Amino acid sequence: MKTNNVLLEVKNISQKYGSGEKRFTAVQSVNLTLSEGEFVALLGPSGCGKSTLLRIIAGLQKPSEGRVLYRGEPLAGVNPHASIVFQTFALFPWLNVQENVELALKARGVAAALRTAHALDLLDRVGLDGFETAYPRELSGGMRQKVGFARAMAVEPELLCLDEPFSALDVLSAEALRGELLELWLGGSIPTRAILMVSHNIEEAVFMADRIVVMDKNPGRVVADFEVPLPHPRKHKSPEFQALVDQAYAILAGQTQPEAIELGSAPGEPGMTRALPEISINDLAGMLEHLTTQPQKAMDIYRLASELSVDSDHLLRLTEAAELMSFATIQKGDIALTPLGETFAEARILARKEIFATRIRRLPIFRWVINLLRASEGRKLKWGVIQSALELEFPPEEAEQQLNTLVDWGRYAEVLAYDDDEEMIYLEVSNGQTVPV
Repeated sequence: MKTNNVLLEVKNISQKYGSGEKRFTAVQSVNLTLSEGEFVALLGPSGCGKSTLLRIIAGLQKPSEGRVLYRGEPLAGVNPHASIVFQTFALFPWLNVQENVELALKARGVAAALRTAHALDLLDRVGLDGFETAYPRELSGGMRQKVGFARAMAVEPELLCLDEPFSALDVLSAEALRGELLELWLGGSIPTRAILMVSHNIEEAVFMADRIVVMDKNPGRVVADFEVPLPHPRKHKSPEFQALVDQAYAILAGQTQPEAIELGSAPGEPGMTRALPEISINDLAGMLEHLTTQPQKAMDIYRLASELSVDSDHLLRLTEAAELMSFATIQKGDIALTPLGETFAEARILARKEIFATRIRRLPIFRWVINLLRASEGRKLKWGVIQSALELEFPPEEAEQQLNTLVDWGRYAEVLAYDDDEEMIYLEVSNGQTVPV
């Protein structure tokens, strides 16, 4: 239960990388307060800086600007009162389960005589009694993550930080582990005073957290902060639960803006370069086809996630792509096909390619890469040359992903071609053939 005792204060935190023209803002002016008894979820799309913020809070990373206060005192270095559980299991494969947990105790200076009893008690609490001598390779993903939880709790942290702890698990294992963590937290079986969990899964956040802080990207920032006033255990299909899921989808999906705003700008132009969402054309087409089968004009996005059996992060990227291509509009958490979207969904293969090609030529980042290729000798450029140019607009990893998406979409539309042996990107001519060298 939340108390008035403030545990954590994040004040005007920003994180920037690089220098000069290659300076990128991952997190911008974030403010956050966490009190004892709270379970707070940091919810947002991939790339919005959630994990960066969590590392800053845990003291694993120093922010470019702002400060973190823990119990009113400025945080300097690693937070000794916090532990973090990562999405990858991060276990030492040469140590057995008990030794992995004891290692955390040893690092905190706990005497050898006390480590074994404490580790065994924790393993019993997380349901791993009997697996003390097993090695990580012998365990399922869910069991390995339980070891991660036990190790994080071994040092009795006041603040437990969770960095997408269920994202690497299969659906059933993740659901079971969520329930078990809530049982430990709500039952007071762990000494933790507060939990801060990073997630991109909307239903997960509503199911577990008392409060949801929503972040958006470009740059990473807080766009909403609201309570989840539902008692535990929560029912996924209850109207109250679904209303909160719908609210979160509406915040993250936003609403369709005029085309000039939606399309954004290209590299080298004023304003922020509009990034392309990382999606496959087949998935986009599948979503649009599904929408054509619905009796109503507009559909709740949260219902679409359930019917398509995709997670919220993936679905939001698909809806963003549909919106960018003018195949759909989004308003107040609902998505509706445009006439162009209906035409694309019902078209045959070649007609779809033509529609898609027409639309991507309107995207500023595509116009930019097409103009680069037109101006180059032989209408071709090395992959690395274009990626380097994109790195003036995006961090290196994001620049590579943007180029992957550009090439994938361009090849589908028969606008671009790519030779993997030469790592060369070509501009195609109208008959679908690459321009000869």
